[in-house]
Amino acid sequence: MVLRRLSSSAAVLALAVSVSPTAAASPAPPRPPAVDRSSVQQDADALRDAGVTGVSVRLETPRGTVTARSGVGDPVSGRPVPEDGHLRLGSVTKMFVATVVLQLVEEKRLTLDRTVEELLPGVVTGAGNDGRAITLRDLLRHTSGLYDYTADVFPEHSAAAYYARRWHVYRPAQLVAMAVRHEPAFPPGTDWEYSNTNYVLAGMVVEKVTGRSWEQEVRDRVLRPLGLRHTDVPGTRPFLPQPHAANHQQFTPDGPMVDTTIPYRPFDLGADGAMTGTARDLNRFLTGLVRGRLLEPAAFAAMRTTVPMPRDRDHPAGTRSGLGLFFTPLSCGGGYLGHGGSGFGYLVRAAITTDGRRSVTVSTHSRPGDPRTADRQEDILRRLVDRALCRPA
Repeated sequence: MVLRRLSSSAAVLALAVSVSPTAAASPAPPRPPAVDRSSVQQDADALRDAGVTGVSVRLETPRGTVTARSGVGDPVSGRPVPEDGHLRLGSVTKMFVATVVLQLVEEKRLTLDRTVEELLPGVVTGAGNDGRAITLRDLLRHTSGLYDYTADVFPEHSAAAYYARRWHVYRPAQLVAMAVRHEPAFPPGTDWEYSNTNYVLAGMVVEKVTGRSWEQEVRDRVLRPLGLRHTDVPGTRPFLPQPHAANHQQFTPDGPMVDTTIPYRPFDLGADGAMTGTARDLNRFLTGLVRGRLLEPAAFAAMRTTVPMPRDRDHPAGTRSGLGLFFTPLSCGGGYLGHGGSGFGYLVRAAITTDGRRSVTVSTHSRPGDPRTADRQEDILRRLVDRALCRPA
């Protein structure tokens, strides 16, 4: 069983250096730069120049850490983007929830082939939806075919709708009930389509099996063992801890930028996207996951077992879906694991090379109303992640 709690001594790396008398007598040759800091900054500036109000990048490598910030943390006051500020993680939450589910599989309290009907009787039924045919594996890798509830809780894409409904809270069962009023997109296991409903159900499964909330299980099984003191599941608390940048959403191509730092609660409270954290903590989580501090090899192999997914504007070409994470090829060979998160006014992208040597988290703090501008910003963001992870250490 993987150790869930890490001692402080286990977190410290001791580096022994042996120096010969000859080497000590002459100055050592200059070391090459750890990473090209100017290139990371240029990529962050490119996002700013494409219209993003504020950008932050944190890249961790064996040779050191590089950070870059560009734009402003608040367009009104002009204050800078904070270094390692608090972020809304959005769907990055799914990686944490999937990790907990796989720990329960390790403990023989669950199997990935158990059906939703067995775990949550009577919850997924109606309109052609059949919980007897959907497995836990289908939920975690988005092959269930279940309708994504988010379209129902925000049917009109406007600033007025955001203001009118942002304080409303739905229980997980209510969100699932909305989703199953719609016919499924395809029979379970036959295709792939991203649906937040899958992870609402995964959180319900965790609570059913453990008798405790998914939030508490994430805290005890992931956050505390890795020492992620700046990552949390805030529940109904609407405000980010300081410091943080302000998030702004443009709801129409010619509309104003609206401050959306307060989350839209109808889809910002559940196991599909409720968590907050920092880039430093997120990179540490990814490193701990890939290096086996959270899952045994068999469980992590199951997490990394992927299925193909259709190419779309939200994922680079060649991306494949695993259990709670994605695999994306790198232009330099190999690939990276990770997940993105988004909500009104923000995007977060977290990624780590498959060998665990390089990790990067990028956050942007505004989203445009013009689809062409959004596509241009997405292309720049993808290039930034690829270049950051491809640079030699």
